[in-house]
Amino acid sequence: MERRVPKTILQDSKYCPGCGHGVINRLVAEVLHEMNLEDKALCATAVGCACWVLEMIGVDQVQAQHGRAPAVATGMKRCCPDHAVFTYQGDGDASAIGLSETIWAARRNEKIVQIYVNNGVFGMTGGQMSPTTLLGQKTSTCTTGRDESMHGEPLNVLNMMKTLNIAYLARGATTNVPEIMKTKKYLQNAFEAQMKGEGFSFVEIVSPCPTNWNLSPLKSMDRIADTVLKVYPLGEYIKRGEKLQ
Repeated sequence: MERRVPKTILQDSKYCPGCGHGVINRLVAEVLHEMNLEDKALCATAVGCACWVLEMIGVDQVQAQHGRAPAVATGMKRCCPDHAVFTYQGDGDASAIGLSETIWAARRNEKIVQIYVNNGVFGMTGGQMSPTTLLGQKTSTCTTGRDESMHGEPLNVLNMMKTLNIAYLARGATTNVPEIMKTKKYLQNAFEAQMKGEGFSFVEIVSPCPTNWNLSPLKSMDRIADTVLKVYPLGEYIKRGEKLQ
């Protein structure tokens, strides 16, 4: 069997076993290849596990300071309006210290794609509680589980985006092949919206972190299906600026 790999994939996945980032990196590379955008793609990436995209995908990239990727991508797009500009960030980076950058890039309807990988923890630094950690979920900084009375409810960034006038909004997952293919389609739709000048696109991707969840890769997928998606349901929410749900 012939192994087909997009030319921008530089190496095999270097993430932890079962991590969703490797699948998502591959999807981004496939979308750029199939849309003939490889040679004019620009990425502003994050700190944390998401920053490994620098070594995984061979397009021009800048690693932004904590949470600043949307601001860096805004500058890229305004300087290079014909390029396909995207950010690649985790939930810790984009919705903790970077929440302001995320919301205001959307509020300005910048013509960029923000890829937001939600695994519910700060993965690289030891699995601390992040804004998206679920109620009751145990992490290294909430060892008895997230408590609403102490930590507040999980932050649903997509729900915040639903109130804004942006071009495209969707949430996918890496739980199985059908959902992976849907997620790929969401990424295609987001880049298409950008290249047509429609405005800001946000694609959230629910992803496992077996290492910090202390679960096997398979049990991590079960947890997403049984628990996580009840809080973060999948689907397209805004397309061509029109709200779908």
